[in-house]
Amino acid sequence: MSKSNVKPAQGKLGVMVVGLGAVSTTFMTGVLMTRKGLAKPVGSMTQYDKIRVSDGKETKYLKYDEIVPMAKLDDIVFASWDVYPANAYESAINAEVLKEKDINPVKEELEAIKPLKAAFDHNYAKRLDGDNIMVGKTRWEMVEQLREDIRNFKKEKGVDRIVVLWAASTEVYVPVDEKVHGSLAALEAAMKADDKEHVAPSMCYAYAALTEGAPFIMGAPNTTVDIPAMWELSEKTGMPIAGKDFKTGQTLVKSGFAPIIGTRCLGLSGWFSTNILGNRDGLVLDEPANFRTKEVSKLSTLESILVPEEQPDLYTNYFHKVRINYYPPRNDNKEGWDNIDIFGWMGYPMQIKINFLCRDSILAAPLCLDLVLLSDLAARAGRHGIQRFLSFFLKSPMHDYTKGEVPVNHLFQQYVMLKNAIREMGGYEADEKID
Repeated sequence: MSKSNVKPAQGKLGVMVVGLGAVSTTFMTGVLMTRKGLAKPVGSMTQYDKIRVSDGKETKYLKYDEIVPMAKLDDIVFASWDVYPANAYESAINAEVLKEKDINPVKEELEAIKPLKAAFDHNYAKRLDGDNIMVGKTRWEMVEQLREDIRNFKKEKGVDRIVVLWAASTEVYVPVDEKVHGSLAALEAAMKADDKEHVAPSMCYAYAALTEGAPFIMGAPNTTVDIPAMWELSEKTGMPIAGKDFKTGQTLVKSGFAPIIGTRCLGLSGWFSTNILGNRDGLVLDEPANFRTKEVSKLSTLESILVPEEQPDLYTNYFHKVRINYYPPRNDNKEGWDNIDIFGWMGYPMQIKINFLCRDSILAAPLCLDLVLLSDLAARAGRHGIQRFLSFFLKSPMHDYTKGEVPVNHLFQQYVMLKNAIREMGGYEADEKID
């Protein structure tokens, strides 16, 4: 019998989402509809997946909530920040991801979710021009206001625990600067000095969340929590952090398909990936400085799966290119094309083409749910710092690059990490290895 030492999931779980656009309203609507028995949470590991625990005669395959105490969908209470004042119902209708008939049964609940004023800096997302923003606040004042928002939500809604999830746009690329991002003291000093160049608004959200005892999840490729200062803060506050960038479409395919090439010992000459996307995310990524942030996260996937040093005959000098094109007619229905040039026996060339017609928010919504529930679980299990076991859900998994750590991008190895963490938190043996 297992002996889980995770605190029970008592009371309500507040989920505060940064950004009330296509992804977050699809996430919220799906959770509310599922609660009413009017939809199914397809794509959510926490709701469907089963993990083997023990072996031999003791072998059982259990759902996550049978292994560890998980928050229930009925316990979730939503709040949001956004630069646009539209409530969650209006935003869900405007996003045109879901049909009106699939939104209307929870219209009243969605209408009640009115976005708080966003901590926003136009220089970090030039294509967005909403007016529901904190005006004239320094970075430190933004932090203080966000902390107050979190405390007020907790009090007004009577929630016991809170998770903060970034589901907003990609910010312009902020390179890691050791002098500012290398320690918590340096980051705090930069915030107080209103250093707008090195302190992105997203860092204010992360700082506020962790300081208020809430796990923070970075669903975009922003540098936000991928810095030693934030790792230090998460250790200090005892709160988990996870990031970065939801792994939804093309990168999910890449992290699952590259292992086929590697396992079969086929060679790779080049991998060209391109996307078309028309929603607000596509609009923001049409700005070169914002695309740079995304490009860094998308390019990192392949290099740790097909490693030249390990197989020089197969993976030396392959060409890897990633492109995203803003194409308004497609809206949320993005399309990813991959052209993969491989070679086989005696160096003879072959090609693979993948065309993935996917729906960005339909793939992201279950990831939001899983990341929120598993981050809450991690907090109750006393896990803090970088949550590597959540890499499965993320495009560019966090890792300690200051110590030369290489992230695990191989989808099936990430799945082993996820299963082992759930087993351990449930008091079972972590009994699978990553080779």
